[in-house]
Amino acid sequence: MMTRSQQGRTNRLTRPSIAIAAAVAVTAGVVAAAPDAKTAQPGPKLSLIAASASVTLDSWKEDPGVYLDLGTYLTSENGAFELKVTRKSYKDPVVAAQIIRDGKKTQAKALPAGLVKDFSGLPDFAQISVIDAAGKSVLEKTEAFCPNNASGRVRPDAPANSKYPQSCPVNPFTLGSVWGVENGWAANTYAGYYSQPVQLAAGTYTAKISVTKKYRDLFGIANKPQSVKVVVRERSWEEGEGVSASAAPPSAKGDASKSAAKYGHDAHAGHGAATSEHAGHGAAAPAAAPAHAGHGAPARTDAPAAATTGAGSTFNVGHGPYPPAPPALPWALKKQATEKGALGRQGFSAAAVGDRTGQTDGSRQAPGVQPNAKRPAGKATVPDVPKPDLRSLPAYGITVSDGYEDVPGKDYLAFSANVWNAGPAKLVVDGFRSPGKELMDAYQYFYDADGKQVGYTPTGTMEWDPRPGHEHWHFTDFASYRLLKADQKETVRSGKEAFCLANTDAVDYTVKNANWHPDNTDLSTACGQENSISVREVLDVGSGDTYTQDLPGQSFDITDLPNGTYYIQVLANPENRLKETNHNNNSALRKVVLGGKKGARTVKVPAHHLVNAN
Repeated sequence: MMTRSQQGRTNRLTRPSIAIAAAVAVTAGVVAAAPDAKTAQPGPKLSLIAASASVTLDSWKEDPGVYLDLGTYLTSENGAFELKVTRKSYKDPVVAAQIIRDGKKTQAKALPAGLVKDFSGLPDFAQISVIDAAGKSVLEKTEAFCPNNASGRVRPDAPANSKYPQSCPVNPFTLGSVWGVENGWAANTYAGYYSQPVQLAAGTYTAKISVTKKYRDLFGIANKPQSVKVVVRERSWEEGEGVSASAAPPSAKGDASKSAAKYGHDAHAGHGAATSEHAGHGAAAPAAAPAHAGHGAPARTDAPAAATTGAGSTFNVGHGPYPPAPPALPWALKKQATEKGALGRQGFSAAAVGDRTGQTDGSRQAPGVQPNAKRPAGKATVPDVPKPDLRSLPAYGITVSDGYEDVPGKDYLAFSANVWNAGPAKLVVDGFRSPGKELMDAYQYFYDADGKQVGYTPTGTMEWDPRPGHEHWHFTDFASYRLLKADQKETVRSGKEAFCLANTDAVDYTVKNANWHPDNTDLSTACGQENSISVREVLDVGSGDTYTQDLPGQSFDITDLPNGTYYIQVLANPENRLKETNHNNNSALRKVVLGGKKGARTVKVPAHHLVNAN
């Protein structure tokens, strides 16, 4: 088979840009005083602080490099620091504005054009300099900053909870996001997996951290660099006793999950899980999703942060104590990397790890929503109330593979697909099972402006999927995947049209009624067990549900297709069984060009307007 390097400009996966920050509770010693209300200017006062005067960081022999979690935070006083980041379409660039609230007045201050290029955070925000014990400079670098990073309160009278989302979305087809540091809170400036580990020998160093000048000028941040003593210690996973599982390097613990990854099925990716079907919400490719609890996956590895930082599991993908899996890692590469023992070297180690009970991405608690107590009775009605608006994102994570030993002699085109809800109402579907029947009867529910249920309608069925990696209830006919010829006439249809719904990706949190803290993100609870009598599946406003088609039989069989131009169509609600506000925006196309020869097929993925990401 032709190697990926030989394929030239064919698609290739790179190390995911997944932001992770250790969730560090800011200690009482760094509590900042609120500014005098009489003299404060409209808008927040931002400051850079260090939670501790020193940190201890580990350099693992099995995974060389040190992650610079230095415990520095950006605080916001005299109001919340809020940014609205949007793009009108994929033909338009990403733009950002600071939202400033002064009493009842709200103004939007546009950030300079081109400053923000995607939705992962503010690039080159923090400047880091490291000198060794002899006073020699050994490192100079900048890091991006996601204001939604792991955060905590800096004073006891601050709001108990932050209203802002708990991550910066990284799906390449994200349309809108809101970033913010709540008033009286502080967000970690550590970029985590958005940054590469640095090479530092064991020893003692001094790190100087500051906000780069362009952001100090833009947001009025004082030039007050923070100095932190850094102790680097070399560790080995072979140390035995005294090294906890949580202290293991990602590659070391990833090895334990390789066998699970090898047998992962239909990785549901917005979070690109290796062992679970659902994954959405995760990196420079989209948001990648981790494996979910209840699918036999081992616990995920802890983030590359010192054990003493006080990391706690309270934040969403990319910003909690566990590294999210890479985005939509195709089965071909997962299997290839596993068999070659190359997961760690390729930077895909996180793809092989699972998740913990009650969590969808190793961070945010996600209790499953409960269905109605009993099957609806009375006349079905579709009232004149707000309804969901299902839309499809263009396919991404596109690659080719053969059938391996499972289906020898076959070639497949694999990809990730996302269907999201533009609102203004969430999609709520309950399934009810009659004793002895294999299928559940599915019903869509409708709610008024006060959240009161005011109607329902039958909407198909739910079926139990017993395959390893699934093992939950799928709602049938939620979406359809088709491969179209250059004339956009159908040539191949995917066999997958049933889905377990979950809020895996933050696609556009600027739409009306977007829920910045959606529930129902944990498949182990959202999609039921084999003996469930009823389940509820929800797609909230602003969120999308990503699946990766990454197994032979669930991808497009391209064995006998001639080389040339094709389009991957992602079609939401193909039979129009679900009631929504608009049925005319359910389709999305992504152009691909097939090449190569049988057993060594290639795929090139042209940019989709301004989005040049696969």
